[in-house]
Amino acid sequence: MMLQRFLDPATLASISGLDLVAKTVVDGFVAGLHRSPDYGFSQEFAEYRAYTPGDDLRHVDWNVFARTERAYLKRYHGETNTQLLLLLDASASMRYGSQAVNKLDYARYLAASLCYLASGQRDAAGLIVFDEDIRDYIPPSTRQGQLHRLLHSIEKAEGGTRTDFTKPFLHFQQFVRRRGIVVVISDFYEDPAVVARTIEPLRFKGNEVILFHVLDPNEIRPNIREPLLLLDMETQGSLEVTPEYVRNEYAGKIDAHIEEMGSKARGSGLDYFLMNTAKPLDAGLREYMTVRQGRM
Repeated sequence: MMLQRFLDPATLASISGLDLVAKTVVDGFVAGLHRSPDYGFSQEFAEYRAYTPGDDLRHVDWNVFARTERAYLKRYHGETNTQLLLLLDASASMRYGSQAVNKLDYARYLAASLCYLASGQRDAAGLIVFDEDIRDYIPPSTRQGQLHRLLHSIEKAEGGTRTDFTKPFLHFQQFVRRRGIVVVISDFYEDPAVVARTIEPLRFKGNEVILFHVLDPNEIRPNIREPLLLLDMETQGSLEVTPEYVRNEYAGKIDAHIEEMGSKARGSGLDYFLMNTAKPLDAGLREYMTVRQGRM
């Protein structure tokens, strides 16, 4: 129960400072790993990485193996285990929210927590903030002060204009040479086929690509009891809707969009996870760590 309380978005919204939010989320998540039979970590969580074929067996910690029956290699100071690049959608539609936090705040919390987690594991982390253009870019690095730079950029990200996936991904391909893990956090209001086609080339460079689809529960199942005029936050277009339309047509369309997003992503070799802003953040971190440890 304590873990859920700490990771609840409404609770996180009351915490002052993105650095403290990230620390709270990750500390609660790691505390949950101590109790989880699915993870072989204890307090050495940030100091080990999973054994992969070809690693030198002399570096396996056999004491950990005896306790967990899983092989982990002790990590040394200065070792960079992998590279993490976060692509954070800061388009206008991300400002929407019916809960304690809007989609952009939720995305900020997730991005900050992943950066904090990467920093604790001495991984090189970087960030691209985008809407229809690149708003900020911090190259992946393990240098001193990198976490502060990342959190500052995430903190100042604000909902801008329309989403254009083309520019950030061309930017990625031009400037990021080393393969690693790429995490895209967005509400993905775009044709799923376009999203998959645009992002898929990142897989060809040997990257693991994870899509976190952030939606407000009111977008998944709107609570509308009378006719309303809805305004598109990016195009400023409007649409009059009725409760009957929401119950009958809209529900089918949003379900089909989510289903197609997952299907197109997985068909392109991308990992896809739906993130509901009303739910705790630990799900996102667990999915990331599952991919991170190569257990998918």
